[in-house]
Amino acid sequence: MPNSLSAPPAAGRWHRPLLWFAAAMGVLTLVALAGLIVDDRTIGGSPAWLKPFKFAVSLGVYAVTLAWLLRFAKRARRTGWWAATVVAAASAGEMVAIVLQAARGRASHFNHATPFDETVWSLMGTTVVVLWTASLVVAVVVAIQRDADPVVRSAARLGFALSLAGMLLGFLMTAPTAAQRAELGRGGSPAMLGAHSVGVADGGPSMPVTGWSTTGGDLRIPHFTGIHALQALPLLALLLAMLAARYPARFGAVRTRVRLVRVAAAGYAGLLALLTWQALRGQPLLEPDAATLAGAGVLVALTAALTAAVLQSRGSGLSQARIAVSSSSVNGI
Repeated sequence: MPNSLSAPPAAGRWHRPLLWFAAAMGVLTLVALAGLIVDDRTIGGSPAWLKPFKFAVSLGVYAVTLAWLLRFAKRARRTGWWAATVVAAASAGEMVAIVLQAARGRASHFNHATPFDETVWSLMGTTVVVLWTASLVVAVVVAIQRDADPVVRSAARLGFALSLAGMLLGFLMTAPTAAQRAELGRGGSPAMLGAHSVGVADGGPSMPVTGWSTTGGDLRIPHFTGIHALQALPLLALLLAMLAARYPARFGAVRTRVRLVRVAAAGYAGLLALLTWQALRGQPLLEPDAATLAGAGVLVALTAALTAAVLQSRGSGLSQARIAVSSSSVNGI
């Protein structure tokens, strides 16, 4: 059977294990919401079920995106199918650990308080490495497809690159803080090794829903931003396809839309670097200093100038506007 776990599905079909995982994350999102309402416990200053809620939403969206991108994979289809299955399994393992610790009222990340907590955190670190590696394989499979819509293909390639970079930024959080290093230097055994925040302790004042620090830097911001480039850039490609259908003289040329996606990816990479720099300096997201504002201004100006240059180039002229807008831009790659 083509849709069984023993063989990859035919091209054009959604990746079933990823969809099953996404469906499970949908259910878990509702469970976590209920937990936020009825369970008043906190872990590290945040509601106990906030982390399961955020991870369920984020990983669920990520799984659906991968399932969509693999729909029309023809080259290395079997490799892509198995790599995506590993992504689903590793993500499931990650969520089991997060939910288990939330139910126990214990921190899931950076926790070395007890041998059991340390084991859970160690296993989570292993699943993250497996998840990143399998995602890299899926990214390569998507990148080598040749008969896909070139605009969506470019968006997927660049989105994957930024998403994988965003995942890697998560490892910055595992480094011990200054206070933790000092305790280790005294021969102590800190209960926590690593932190989300920079310049302040975790668990302080934070933004609603996201839980990002409002008094110091927060490395979860660039981590989150990078991961979800995989949704942002393909969505831009679909938006450009709709604009091409409505305004063919300006957006009809495939080359123009590919260039716009590349400009957006460059701007996104700049934003990711800016957010990382801001967080590492211990600066809250909503309280940028003059240097951060100047960097943001330069980034916006450069992105706007490059976008205008692409739209005004000859590649967007009427002679090329007659190029048909590929229906695969809307239906998938």
